Amino acid sequence: MKNSKSIGVFLSKKIIRLITLLVALCIITFVLMELSPIDPVTAYVGASTKVSAAQRELIAEHWGLNQPPVERFMCWFKSIIQGDWGTSLIYRRPVLEVIGQKFKASLYLMIIAWAISGILGFVMGIISGSNENKVIDKIIRGYCYIVISTPTFWLGILFIMVFSVSLGWFPVALGVPIGVSTADVTFMDLLSHIILPAFTLSLIGVSNICLHTREKVIEVMNSDYVLFAKARGESKKSIIFNHVIKNVSLPAITLQFLSFSELFAGTIFAEQVFSYPGLGQATVSAGLKGDLPLLMGIVIISCIFVYSGNVIADLLYRVIDPRIKGGEVA
Repeated sequence: MKNSKSIGVFLSKKIIRLITLLVALCIITFVLMELSPIDPVTAYVGASTKVSAAQRELIAEHWGLNQPPVERFMCWFKSIIQGDWGTSLIYRRPVLEVIGQKFKASLYLMIIAWAISGILGFVMGIISGSNENKVIDKIIRGYCYIVISTPTFWLGILFIMVFSVSLGWFPVALGVPIGVSTADVTFMDLLSHIILPAFTLSLIGVSNICLHTREKVIEVMNSDYVLFAKARGESKKSIIFNHVIKNVSLPAITLQFLSFSELFAGTIFAEQVFSYPGLGQATVSAGLKGDLPLLMGIVIISCIFVYSGNVIADLLYRVIDPRIKGGEVA
């Protein structure tokens, strides 16, 4: 009962902090867009010279772009509270509808990359840590140091050149084949288009999990109870499965959930390189074309998504290890 009350208080504090963070992010995003040299009307009509000044004024009036900034923000804020997220200038559709469609595509990509990077990083970390300073440890560490300093977009371009252009194993870009209707798109079509972006994100995400797990494994392997297990005659395999994995899994899982922010940022670059029609590509388009309603909506969704990862990581610590009460992930 006491533990449930503690978790309730913890979640209440997190929700209040989330609301405060959302308001602050929305204000900062709005101010930055106002300071941006991008003209939403020009972005809306394109480079056409046939649109007169009077027509531009009508377009600005229709979208409320002729109102003072403070009035526009307050109008948008009231609409959000009432459940109306506005209409996207780029897609000419409700913001929630656009975000729902784009986020669904990005979610598939992120889940695959998140799972692969977590499992692969954890296994590599255990292998590296349990073979400290041996050849396999040096190889894994070298790989992690190289990959962690490699930009996502550069790795994506390299994969396109090798696996798409040279070998022809995967499509160059997009999320579905060109000229194929939605009803005719097969699971294999979707899979073939998502493999390279997911593989790119996975390789980038492996490093942090691997290096962190390695340090924890080394720490456990040098602990008194493991030294006692060795003296008792336990095999290395038995020690790893009975002592190491159990003690390093919680920190690895926590770090994996905390990596939501890095994963989301990497998705933006990967989707741009592979022209994958997800939320990352929509974010860049909204920023470059001054689509404020869409950009503000994406900021809210992405903030909730990343913040949820932090909260889940914190809850895992509290549920799995009840001794932890005070430490919170920011």
